[in-house]
Amino acid sequence: MRLSVNLLCVAGFISSAEKTLISLAADAGFDGVEIPMLSGDSSDYLAIGKACDALSLGRTCTAISPDKNTDPTSADENVRSRGLLHQDWILQCAEAMGAETIGGPFHAPIGEFTGQGPTDEEWKRGSEAHHRMAEKAAKLGIKLALEPLNRFETHYLNTAEQARIYVDLVDHPNFGIMYDTFHAHIEEKDQPAAIRHLGDAITVLHVSENDRGIPGSGQIDFPTIMTTMKSIGFDGWVVMEAFGSGLPELAAATRIWRPMFDSHEQLFREGAAYIRKTWDAA
Repeated sequence: MRLSVNLLCVAGFISSAEKTLISLAADAGFDGVEIPMLSGDSSDYLAIGKACDALSLGRTCTAISPDKNTDPTSADENVRSRGLLHQDWILQCAEAMGAETIGGPFHAPIGEFTGQGPTDEEWKRGSEAHHRMAEKAAKLGIKLALEPLNRFETHYLNTAEQARIYVDLVDHPNFGIMYDTFHAHIEEKDQPAAIRHLGDAITVLHVSENDRGIPGSGQIDFPTIMTTMKSIGFDGWVVMEAFGSGLPELAAATRIWRPMFDSHEQLFREGAAYIRKTWDAA
């Protein structure tokens, strides 16, 4: 297991002003950082990669489908084409940064609903787009980890059962799933059973508390989750994901209107210590 922290707790774009958080992550004992890839260009992410190299930090990234005009699952050919171009942009930036994985909900746009669950046609279009993306990612040495979200953020992919079917539909060895404990806490009746059902399809584990605060401070049974992850042979990136207030670009999805921790230093140090202790004890 390698331990990382998602810097979405700071901002949707990591500029030079936020790069001190990369140093804090190294000092707090993380093996890497997960960089949000919501804007910018490849030169920005090349600079982030160099900052991580200087601290001997590994890196992954998280990306989204930004809006309904760049939806790779859309029935509109022009919209779908723009969605594919956005996926290419994600790959270019991830390569520049030296990312090992691309995670997140880079499927249908967050907060856009059709009034029903995903249709076979949506999944066909989406799985074709993700197979194409996985093919390109494989040539770059990058693995994909698509993230199911809870039903209040998307209709496209919500449960482990759906995710397992979708992995088989995409049918590419470089395509897997980012399992997020916050979303699963809402959608799954039994998280250990969901993890076992996904098995080796899990590429990245997101450790996220039920209130999005510091892991171990809420209701989620992380000791059992870690034990289950070990039982399926998982040994990849374990990423702490928490959110504070004041992130306008994600406010519609995260609904965080109040501070969930006193400081980023508290979050990083307490979160890293808890996750390592829980993993080691599993």
